[in-house]
Amino acid sequence: MSQVTVIEVPQWQGSGSRTARRLVEGAGLLAAMVPNAARHRVEVADGDSPAAFAVTATRARAAVDGVGDGLVVTVGGDCGVELAPVSAALDRYGERLGLVWFDAHGDLNTPASSPSGAFHGMILRALTGEGHDELLPGRAISPGRVVLAGARDLDPGERGFIADSGLTHVTVAELSDPAILVEAVAATGAEAVYVHIDLDVLDPGVFASVGSPAPGGLQPDHLLKLVAALVERFEPAGLGITEYEPVRLEDQTLLSPLIATLVARAS
Repeated sequence: MSQVTVIEVPQWQGSGSRTARRLVEGAGLLAAMVPNAARHRVEVADGDSPAAFAVTATRARAAVDGVGDGLVVTVGGDCGVELAPVSAALDRYGERLGLVWFDAHGDLNTPASSPSGAFHGMILRALTGEGHDELLPGRAISPGRVVLAGARDLDPGERGFIADSGLTHVTVAELSDPAILVEAVAATGAEAVYVHIDLDVLDPGVFASVGSPAPGGLQPDHLLKLVAALVERFEPAGLGITEYEPVRLEDQTLLSPLIATLVARAS
């Protein structure tokens, strides 16, 4: 196994959850769950403006760029922390990169379409090149190289973008067969894959420590099978794990071995 580096970004201001401040504690707990890893904690800028998020993203990018070979695991914090590591993967892999976005939500809004105005609901759209000017990657990813996996709570604007953009949405039902997900990523032409996991992709009946739960999600053991199938076929380009709001001890008990196994399989 190669060296694993954890970049902890305890940003909570991009979340629309009323309990978002729990994400700070969640980021620290997630980082500690990754065994035998080098760890770097990014200082989060004050405020919830695009300018503040841009400062944090710049700091996170510096941390990612300072890592040598080996898997980089970015832990949040809200989903907006993915701006820097995904941008770095895009710069490294270019058209070879595919992005798999495990999430109960689309994260595909723009500032104009967002019902909440929360950045964590815009981050995936920003990575495709649409959003706040300060929060766009230097190199956008084509929607045709993005696979949204497990989303089940989509806003009207997000549904329209999925229908028109070429982005692939693999539903929870379709994810019952890992081969369907692998084939969807292969169809993008990807040779490497960055895997984003918002923990609300899990079913809240099993894992409830998230700010925006949505019923009908994945079981933890099946999420492991899906990630294992991806990294067996494609080169791992990075792993992001976000949106842990610790509230139940049983969720932490479930999550600790899950995170360790996810990282082991990705590296």
